[in-house]
Amino acid sequence: MTSSVTPVSSPIAAPVAKKVPLERTHHGDTFVDNYEWLREKDDPEVRAYLEAENAYTEQQTEQLAPLREKIFQEIKARTQETDLSVPSRMGQWWYYSRSYEGKQYGVQCRCPISGPDDWTPPVLAADTEIDGEQVLLDSNLLAEGHDFFSLGAFSVTLDGDLLAYSVDTAGDERYTLRFKDLRTGELLADEIPGTAPGATWSVDNEHVFYMTVDEAWRPDTVWRHKLGTAQSEDVRVFHEPDERFWVGFGSTRSEKYLMIWIGSKITSEILCLESDNPEGEFRVVLPRVDGVEYSVEHAVVAGEDRFLILHNGDVDGVKAENFTLVDAPVADPTDQRTLLAPRDDVRLEDAEAFAGHLVLSYRREALTRLAVWPLTADGYGELRELEFAEELYSVGAGSNPEWAGPLLRLGFTSFITPSRVYDYDVATGELLLRKSQPVLGGYDPDDYEQHRDWATAADGTKIPISIVQRKGAGAADAAVSPAPLLLYGYGSYESSMDPGFSVARLSLLDRGMVFVVAHVRGGGEMGRHWYDNGKMLTKKNTFTDFVSCARHLIDTGRTTPAQLVADGGSAGGLLMGAVANLAPELFAGILANVPFVDPLTSILDPSLPLTVIEWDEWGNPLADKAVYEYMRSYSPYENVEAKDYPAILAITSINDTRVLYVEPAKWVAALRATKTGDAPLLLKTEMSAGHGGVSGRYEKWKEVAFEYAWVLSTSGAVVR
Repeated sequence: MTSSVTPVSSPIAAPVAKKVPLERTHHGDTFVDNYEWLREKDDPEVRAYLEAENAYTEQQTEQLAPLREKIFQEIKARTQETDLSVPSRMGQWWYYSRSYEGKQYGVQCRCPISGPDDWTPPVLAADTEIDGEQVLLDSNLLAEGHDFFSLGAFSVTLDGDLLAYSVDTAGDERYTLRFKDLRTGELLADEIPGTAPGATWSVDNEHVFYMTVDEAWRPDTVWRHKLGTAQSEDVRVFHEPDERFWVGFGSTRSEKYLMIWIGSKITSEILCLESDNPEGEFRVVLPRVDGVEYSVEHAVVAGEDRFLILHNGDVDGVKAENFTLVDAPVADPTDQRTLLAPRDDVRLEDAEAFAGHLVLSYRREALTRLAVWPLTADGYGELRELEFAEELYSVGAGSNPEWAGPLLRLGFTSFITPSRVYDYDVATGELLLRKSQPVLGGYDPDDYEQHRDWATAADGTKIPISIVQRKGAGAADAAVSPAPLLLYGYGSYESSMDPGFSVARLSLLDRGMVFVVAHVRGGGEMGRHWYDNGKMLTKKNTFTDFVSCARHLIDTGRTTPAQLVADGGSAGGLLMGAVANLAPELFAGILANVPFVDPLTSILDPSLPLTVIEWDEWGNPLADKAVYEYMRSYSPYENVEAKDYPAILAITSINDTRVLYVEPAKWVAALRATKTGDAPLLLKTEMSAGHGGVSGRYEKWKEVAFEYAWVLSTSGAVVR
C-alpha cells in the first residue's frame, strides 16, 4: 500500500498528502480533485494522514504549551465551578442545574415549591443542603467510560413523575432515548436508539413523541411511543418525504396543543393536535406556500382560544419581508386580523404567549429587543418595550415553563456585562435581578469598553462592527498605537452574532488584544434583507463585507495586517477560506473551526448529510449552471492559488455530521501543495468529537486555550 504521507527527515516537516486525481464534470466544467480520497474515514491511510497532521500541529505549537496552560488556568480561576442555575418553576417543583468543581458535566435537580403562590425562586447556595432536593440526572455518571457525551432530550411530564432523556456518546447526533420514574429513581425498560435529540410528552403523561432522522441526518419522521410498550409498537404519526424540509416537534407553551413544525430555509408548514387526544390526527394550520415562513403559538385572548401567527407572506399585496404578527380563531386560522404590521426597520422574530401576556422578540438597529404585551379582559393592552442602558447588549426570554406565572424570566448580557438572569414583574414593570454570572478574581466591567462602528462595503452598504477591548488597548487615535485584533465573522443562515460575555475572552483582552465582530450580510442583524443579500447569488457580499471591515479597522488605525487574525467556524469557516483567497495580505493569521471550505463538492452530492436542505441557502448547482459557476468562483478549496497565505489553523472533528472533516483536510492538503511563503499551515482533527468539538467543560476550556495561544502568538501580542 502506498503511503499518503511523504516520509520526512526533519521533525518539523509538514505532512504532504498524496494526489489521486479525480475528475468532476458539471455544466461543461471539469474540476480535478486531487484529495477526494481523504473522504474514506475508515481507511487506515486516511487515519494515518490525519494523525500525522495532528502530530505536526502538536510539534509546531509545542512552544505555546506554557501559554496554553496559563490561559486554561485563567479560565478555570475565573469560573465559579461549583454553582447553581436560577430555579424555574414547573408544576409543584423548582428545576435547576448544578455544576461541581472537578466535574465535566452538569447535574439536573429539583426541589419542591412552598405553595401555589410561590413564584419567587429560592435563593440556593451551592455549599448548603437544599430541603427536598432530588437529583434527576447526573451527566457525569452517564458519561463515564465515554470519550464524548452529549445530553439531548430532557423532558419531564406535567405531573412531575416521569423523565424522558437521551444521550449521544459518539458525537454523531444519534441519541438513545430512555425513561426514568422520578418517584422511585427507577430506570424504566423502555429504550429507543437512533433518535433525534428531543422528546415531548402529551398531557396524559403516558405518550411521548420523538423524531428520527434519515440517512442524510435530516429529522424527517415523528413517532408516538406509549410508555411500557415495545419500540416495535411505536406509531409513525408523520413523515416528510421532501428532502428540502426538516421536521420539528413540540407543544405550545399552554401545553394545550402538540405541534409538528416542518420547514425548509424559505418555507414552513405546521400541524397541530390537542394534547389531551394524543392518538388523534394532526391537522394542518396553514398549508405550505413556497417562500412563505410562519410560526404558530396558542393564546387565550378575551376568553377565546386563538393562534398567534408570525409570517412573511403578502400583506395588501406586498411581501412582509420582516414579518407581520396576526391572530386568528383556532377553528379557522385563515380568518386573520393584523396585530403588528410589517416594518422595514424592525425584524419580528418570535411571539410567545402566557396566560396573562405576550412576549415579543425582535431586532432593531442590529440589537435584540424584548417587549411585553399584557392581555386584558377585552383583548390586548399596551405594549411595553424593555429598555437597557448599554450601547451594545443581548436580551431574550429565558426559561419560562409556567403558562400562568406572573413573572417573565429573561436573560441579559453584553461584551462587558456577565450574563444576568432577571424576572420581570408583568403587573408592576419591575425588573428583579435573580443572578449575575460570577467572575472570580476581581473582574471590573469598568476596565473594559464596547463600541459600535461602521465599515463601508464596496457597494456603499454600511456594515455594523462591534468592538470590545480593555481600556487603552487600542483605538482609532494617533496617540494610541494599533493593537493586536481578532476579527470574528459568520454571515449565513440569518444567524446573528449578538453581544455576549465570555470569561475565556478576558485572556485575550487582558493581553491587549481587541475583539471585533463583523456583522456581515448573510446574517440577520439588520433584518431579512441583510440575510437575503448574503445568500444564493449574492453570497460573495458576505466575503467582501468582511474584507471591508478588516480594511476599515486597518485604515482607522485600530490594527495592522501584521496584528490582525480572522476567526470563523462552520459556515463562518467558509468565510475564512474565502477571505484567505480574496485578501491574504490583510491578515497575519486565520482560525477556521469545522470550516465549510469545500462547499461545491458537498452541495453537488444529494447523498451527503443535509445537502438538499442547503439548496435554499446556496442554490442548486446540479440543476442551475449559474449557481454552479458562482459557487465554483468562490469555493475556497477550488480557488487555492500559488500565493503567500497567512498562517492558518484549521480545526475539525472526525465524527462531524454537518461539515465533514474531509473538507478542511482537503483544503489544507491543497494549500500545502500550492501556496507560497513560509507561514505555518496547521490542521488539528479531534478524533472522537462531532460538529461542536470536544465535550466536557474542561476539555472545551483546553481547546479554547489552544486556539487563543495560537491567536496571541500569531498576532504578535505580548505573550505572558
